[in-house]
Amino acid sequence: MSGERDGADAHEERGTETTVAVVGAGMSGLVAARELRREDIDVLVLESADRPGGRMMADTSVLGSRLDLGGQWVGHGHHRFASLAAELGTELFPMRTPKRPCFVDGPRRLSPMSPTVLAANAVLLAWELRAKRPAPEKWAARTVEAWLRRVPGRRARRLLDVLVSVTTTADLDRYSMHAFTEAVRHQGGLAAMLSTSGGAQEKLIAEGAGTLTERLAADLGERVLTGRRVTSIHQDDHGVTLRTTAGAVRAARAIITVPPPMSARISYDPPLPPSRTLLERHTSMGSVYKAIAVYEHPFWRQRKGHAEFILLAHPGGAVFDTTPPGGPGHLCFLVAGAEARTLDGMDSAGRRQALLGQLVPHLGPQVLAPADWHEKSWHLDENVGGGYTALAIPGTTDGYLPMPSQPVGALHWGGTETANEHAGYIEGAIESGERVAREVLRSLQRGTP
Repeated sequence: MSGERDGADAHEERGTETTVAVVGAGMSGLVAARELRREDIDVLVLESADRPGGRMMADTSVLGSRLDLGGQWVGHGHHRFASLAAELGTELFPMRTPKRPCFVDGPRRLSPMSPTVLAANAVLLAWELRAKRPAPEKWAARTVEAWLRRVPGRRARRLLDVLVSVTTTADLDRYSMHAFTEAVRHQGGLAAMLSTSGGAQEKLIAEGAGTLTERLAADLGERVLTGRRVTSIHQDDHGVTLRTTAGAVRAARAIITVPPPMSARISYDPPLPPSRTLLERHTSMGSVYKAIAVYEHPFWRQRKGHAEFILLAHPGGAVFDTTPPGGPGHLCFLVAGAEARTLDGMDSAGRRQALLGQLVPHLGPQVLAPADWHEKSWHLDENVGGGYTALAIPGTTDGYLPMPSQPVGALHWGGTETANEHAGYIEGAIESGERVAREVLRSLQRGTP
């Protein structure tokens, strides 16, 4: 009887067996799994949520249109993203966008030649030029908020506050000028980060970007296991054992694609090296709320021609026309940083009124009556932790993009934060998935971690 019990314990400890276990069913993890399956490598993807997709999430409106509550934009030069969209049978379309958004403060529109906009543009240009060379180390202890206090003009400071918050999803009193400047430099400048046409928000996918992760997961079938939060990873000379909320998984290699603040929730035996634990300790996820208002048709195009706004009243944020070809009308709202969390205390109707109400003076009362309303507070999602990406805390230079991805024995690291190009974007997630799959394949061929 004792021998039978020992055998049962050993079986329970080993659990399900595979060659490669992937932690996280976001774009990076799904791409890595697909690349390995193409090489006939057995793979299991372990996802803590009840759905695949990670920081990508598509939904369907009452009018039948597809919309994205997570990452969605195909930026200029995002060739991997565009190729994957075409391969998976989806349609790209260009953003409908003006030369510049309208800056509005309640009922007031700010002229592009107003002192407020001119002052803010001067600061943006100074940042753009400064980001062409490395920032001084002393800026690691200076927050963006403290830097903004030096900008003359309350409204100019407010405009910059909203722009930087929506672009980074950071709390500006917890985000250093050093981290911000280095992020701008890595992404090729503020103009590229803020722009639609020719920038990071150039195109959209009619069926929803989240449809891509849905289709990747469907192709992998039973190899994607949802509701499987990894709680610990034990590494030995022969591979790894991943303990999850639904049993153990034994693998020769493991790929971890969740961002550092989320991988910090996993216990490791033996412990990770200090460089890795410092990365987890010195980063946090951004705060962001996203909403899509759906209308029978994009009525604003008949009246105003476009509906792209930067909202300076509270809650501040950005508004984009993300209407798919042929309609119906979609207005996308982004509120980020500390102001995203102020919305948490409201109910859905209150949040809708707080955002749509700011557009009444500019688009008319019709904007208050959408046919449908979809919203998502990513910082409240326990499986994701926030968005768009992991951010370095002030006082440290750990956690800058691209984040390190050196293997630790049989553990390999992916995720958009590790991409050499377009880190933090969906394009970066695809690149990192392809890169870590090649890395693991070479490791398996060598036969040693």
